[in-house]
Amino acid sequence: MSANANITRPERPKRILIVAANPSTSPVTGWPVGFWWAELTHPWWAFTEAGYTVEIRSPQGGALVADGFSDPEDASGYSAADILSLGFKHSPTHAALLANTPSIADVNVHDYDAIFVAGGQSPMITMVQDTALHRLVAAFHDAGKITALVCHATCILLHARGADGELLVNGRTWTGFADAEEQFADDFVGMRIQPFWIETEARKLAGTNFVVDQRFREFAVRDGRLITGQQQFSGAAAARLVIEALGR
Repeated sequence: MSANANITRPERPKRILIVAANPSTSPVTGWPVGFWWAELTHPWWAFTEAGYTVEIRSPQGGALVADGFSDPEDASGYSAADILSLGFKHSPTHAALLANTPSIADVNVHDYDAIFVAGGQSPMITMVQDTALHRLVAAFHDAGKITALVCHATCILLHARGADGELLVNGRTWTGFADAEEQFADDFVGMRIQPFWIETEARKLAGTNFVVDQRFREFAVRDGRLITGQQQFSGAAAARLVIEALGR
């Protein structure tokens, strides 16, 4: 027996798949849309601080582009306080993680402990009808993996169904971008932004419990292995629930 035979091998670090939206153009506003910085960087930070390995992918692969209002350097100043995203953006090592993301096409669910889908404005255009992405999210959930979605990425849950044919949110309590927040955003820019509102559509579903907290307040919900966050201030809160569920 070798001298090292009795040394305990360290446990494999938990591995998280973060999926962020590909860039697109809103058919409502004509604006370029993408992922929301804080909904990617704040969970990424929480996971890496917990010692997890994090991989960032997008449905189609390629370079990711953030929503302008989420950029800490945007002229609007809307996200100027987000110094974590500012640091991520200006770190060559971290920025490279978004420069040429792999697609989800060859993801093996069993290689990961959880999936975390970041929001932004693009998900309402590019993710809501992306059946391949819906199947992947459902596959994580069906495999007993922690399945987390935040903000507008929760639009996926209006359609994603498990192997039993039921919506993943059937019998579940969950959250997502609130109608009151949509109204605030529309008033802020002076026009309609989104093609539909998640809360409005969620409340049409039978057998599910959609809940929201105060407008733009950190809020995340865990119901079994499904974790959801309300909006851009809820990414870290949702990530903490993932860490709580998985342990360190």
